[in-house]
Amino acid sequence: MQIPTLTVIDILQQTEGIESYKNVPLALVNNHVVRMGVMTEPFYWHYHPNSDETFLVMEGVVCIDLEDRTVELGPGQIFTIPANVRHCTRPKGDRSVNLTFELSDMETVKV
Repeated sequence: MQIPTLTVIDILQQTEGIESYKNVPLALVNNHVVRMGVMTEPFYWHYHPNSDETFLVMEGVVCIDLEDRTVELGPGQIFTIPANVRHCTRPKGDRSVNLTFELSDMETVKV
């Protein structure tokens, strides 16, 4: 994964003009990666056996469906999904933008 270091990244500028689902690594922090996700459609049900996953919403609303409830996050809100917890993420509305923080070698298992 080639990510520039000592570079200022303007997250909102990175999202301009993106109208379909996109997930881009922005920064490495020790053994973790920070990704920017532009969501325009649901992501399939899955879990991560080797990593927690933290979401920080920048724009719109992200819905995180869990087996027993749905969590809705708005701008400035953060939520962590522990490893091995099944979940499905989706935007509420046409689009959402979020950052995720996870192990750089995180595994994703489709359910």
